Amino acid sequence: MSIHTVEVPEGNAVFGQTRSAFASFGYSAAVRAHGLLFIAGTIGRRADGTIPDTIEEQTELAILKIEEILRLENLDLSALVDVTSYHVDIRQHLSGFGEAKQRLVTASLPTWTIIGVSGLASPGLLVEIRATAAYPDAVS
Repeated sequence: MSIHTVEVPEGNAVFGQTRSAFASFGYSAAVRAHGLLFIAGTIGRRADGTIPDTIEEQTELAILKIEEILRLENLDLSALVDVTSYHVDIRQHLSGFGEAKQRLVTASLPTWTIIGVSGLASPGLLVEIRATAAYPDAVS
């Protein structure tokens, strides 16, 4: 079995300072195995490490980070097949999350599971999104 770890390059504009979390917490941004790309939980922290106040901006940043990981593997959001999002205060933030999600994820809609949680890794985080993407078939 061939496994490939996807690394976000140093100086990546989308991840910025937040790239250090991979080494600090000992995990990969994504791993490719069996024709699938497994993307680690992604949060809506700005490149400078600050956390936006709104669910809309946090959702947008998390999806943009997923999109960047996909780009590093020559994929785009249409490659997503399964997504799980974890939400603090889900009833309060679901509408804003849905608006940002619908604006950014438009083609080839993946399956999506939404889970309410009591908290995430840092105070102020409202959403974390993990995803699985599929590489195009070698034979059409």
